[in-house]
Amino acid sequence: MARRGRPKKVKPEHLPVLREIVTDKPLATLTEIRDALADRTGISLYIGTLSKALQEAGITRHKGAPDESSDNGDPPPEAESPARYGYQDRHRQQAPEQRYPSCLTDAEWKLVADIFDGDGHRGTPPRYPRRLLVDACCYVVRSGCSWRMLPQDFPPWQTVYRIFRRWSEQGKFEQMHDRLRAQWREREGRDPMPSAAILDAQSTRHSPQGGTSGYDAGKKIKGRKCHVLVDTLGLVLAVSVTAASVQDRDGAHPVMANGMEKYAGISTVFVDTGYAGRCAQTINQQHGITVEVVRHPANANVGRWCTPNQGDLFTRQPDAKGFTVLPKRWVVERTHAWIEKARRLVMHHDRRVEVSEAWVWLAAGRQLLNRLTHTA
Repeated sequence: MARRGRPKKVKPEHLPVLREIVTDKPLATLTEIRDALADRTGISLYIGTLSKALQEAGITRHKGAPDESSDNGDPPPEAESPARYGYQDRHRQQAPEQRYPSCLTDAEWKLVADIFDGDGHRGTPPRYPRRLLVDACCYVVRSGCSWRMLPQDFPPWQTVYRIFRRWSEQGKFEQMHDRLRAQWREREGRDPMPSAAILDAQSTRHSPQGGTSGYDAGKKIKGRKCHVLVDTLGLVLAVSVTAASVQDRDGAHPVMANGMEKYAGISTVFVDTGYAGRCAQTINQQHGITVEVVRHPANANVGRWCTPNQGDLFTRQPDAKGFTVLPKRWVVERTHAWIEKARRLVMHHDRRVEVSEAWVWLAAGRQLLNRLTHTA
């Protein structure tokens, strides 16, 4: 009588599930595929057993850049769409009540007036209108000038700086942005509480003013690093500014803790390969959310999973210059570009990281005010 071996854990009815997993995540690692298979079927496998099961299912891994001549990808458009950048007529318009283009209009001030006017102070009334102080802060963040170079149309710079520090410590600018973000999501037909987020960090230079700074060896930048958590519309959910020497995987935990404290409904977060591995596992264990690692198609360490019937599962092809738009990842990259429209944030000029975070909230909130009050 012939001896029988141990029965296989991966049975024929499990192979369609395995093909579905690699179809949904063609750039996933073996560990991620194993975890996804365990969630769906309850089967716990070793990496070697999983590799044999993938071979039996006809799934192979191809490394290197995708073939540009493949017909599976989206063909590049024949005619280029008209450019949407540049100044338009609405950018040059200025309301009569605006001293400078960065100042708030009457419609914009109505949306946030109670946040700054509702201090509830007793005694002598304020010497300067709160709206004028907000306009001065918006002028600094948009123009990038120093406090001492504020125009004479505004209150003395010492007064403006003192009020700005007080408001930043009280979280006024963050409250303003959170309110405006919820209003914009409702206008776009989204739930005010996001369920998905994207995490990324960007290193920026630091002026010789002192304070927290470091050297990012990867980007060759000496300064600070801004860790930003955004929703799928690119709106800021949480911000954390650290030295540029702090690795992305180390700076991810504070900003994720702040984001989950305010938005407990987040169930999925998209990150790049800098957060893969132990960082993604720690975020999943601490907050109970799914961490999706979006990898580049030319990643030589992971590659792409391919089946004999479907061919290359990576359907996005690079353009003529070799640039590839990564799904979900471009949203947070666009947010960094939005933030750097404020010239004060192109380079960090403040000694305290709390002030840099307040500038981010103010710049993002000012952009939302323009969106909400602009009629197409």
